[in-house]
Amino acid sequence: MRKEYEMVIGLEVHVELATKTKIFCGCSTAFGGEPNTHTCPVCTGMPGSLPVLNKQVVEYAMAVGLAAGCSITRYCKFDRKNYFYPDNPQNYQISQLYLPICRDGKVEIETSSGKKTVGIHEIHMEEDAGKLIHDEWEDCSFVDYNRSGVPLIEIVSEPDMRSAEEVIAYLEKLRMMIQYLGASDCKLNEGSMRADVNLSVREAGTEQMGTRTEMKNLNSFKAITRAIEAEKNRQIDLLEEGKEVIQETRRWDDVKEYSYAMRSKEDAQDYRYFPEPDLVPVEISDEWIARIKAAQPELQPEKMERYQREYGLPQYDAEIITASKHLADIFEETAELCKKPKKVSNWLMGETMRLMKEKEMDAEELRFSPRHLAELIALTEDGSLSNTVAKEVFEKIFEEDIEPGSYVKEHGLNVVNDEGELRNAAAQVIKSNPKSVSDYRNGKEKAIGFLVGQTMKAMKGKANPGMVNKILKELLSQT
Repeated sequence: MRKEYEMVIGLEVHVELATKTKIFCGCSTAFGGEPNTHTCPVCTGMPGSLPVLNKQVVEYAMAVGLAAGCSITRYCKFDRKNYFYPDNPQNYQISQLYLPICRDGKVEIETSSGKKTVGIHEIHMEEDAGKLIHDEWEDCSFVDYNRSGVPLIEIVSEPDMRSAEEVIAYLEKLRMMIQYLGASDCKLNEGSMRADVNLSVREAGTEQMGTRTEMKNLNSFKAITRAIEAEKNRQIDLLEEGKEVIQETRRWDDVKEYSYAMRSKEDAQDYRYFPEPDLVPVEISDEWIARIKAAQPELQPEKMERYQREYGLPQYDAEIITASKHLADIFEETAELCKKPKKVSNWLMGETMRLMKEKEMDAEELRFSPRHLAELIALTEDGSLSNTVAKEVFEKIFEEDIEPGSYVKEHGLNVVNDEGELRNAAAQVIKSNPKSVSDYRNGKEKAIGFLVGQTMKAMKGKANPGMVNKILKELLSQT
């Protein structure tokens, strides 16, 4: 009989910080430049070059740590992590092992199983490595050092997670918090947020930890979920067959939905860490911490509470909108322009969410202008557009960010208020639907709704519904 097992999961989350320049030099951190154009002697490891610490990196790291309830290490230092790999030009990485900048934090998550606290062991600063580009056609590899020296924080969790659902909830909470702080855009598809999953399985009910593996190359929440389930099943199958799980680093192939071994998992001693001799220790005063605390922006919990109090939004609407910093920004700017926050919420919760789901988009990918959404709401509120046509126009705003007033005018989409034209359309609908007419005259009030709908359809959604209703009732009251 197959035993019952549970997973034990801890994450190492790497986040590229939103500084304009790298951690130890003045090179650009912009994504997408031509290979090896954002480089200098420092970030390519040239002999004799010396690092100079970017102060903004320290402040972003502190901001994230404070938001996560961490204690700040007043006296922290950098260390050299020695390893040899083509994308690592110095043959070492400057990181923090002994005195990381933040320790002992926590993140509250909520899943279908309820609320839970995930502990944060530490947050440390480090530099990123370069990037290897493998050309299978030419059977060779190229190295791009643009990413070398880009500032990172690594957020190391405690092994507190027990399911893929908890992992995703933790990552979403981290991403939201960091985006609100402005410390990173956390775009998984661009590598500015990356998660390594440390996973082991053990018999349910036991306390002893199993042998863990680390999985890399996870660049989406869906890939992380699939990788966790696959690795859990792989380890359980090994244990059921009486075999051992080997401690190793594995690379996930999301196309094949399979992971394969890269190398045996290293421990700290394998990297021969020692204090970085070219950087002085960082001393953090109480006054500096106080300044960072005072500059912290309104985070999601406070924003959600304010939306309910200030704008009168239901808790559910406020929670969904504030779950994305970008969506919350769109809401606030649109509400400020049109002065109708509940209408803005309805458009975001309704049509926006529908189109995002249909196109499998993330809220951070929304590119339409709050000004154009505010203008569309104004056109519907003053009766210039019917709701049906407004939804069609919004699709164009969503996809192409068109200016709604010009688009409506150009395509003749304004509401028809011509009484003669509406009367003719209503009369034709009455003539074509004798049963509904009979039902209405026999006291079935709901029949008028069908007739209004048919008239709106005949007018291609451009009729004034109030006028249509009034004209139909007038015509139906006649013999």
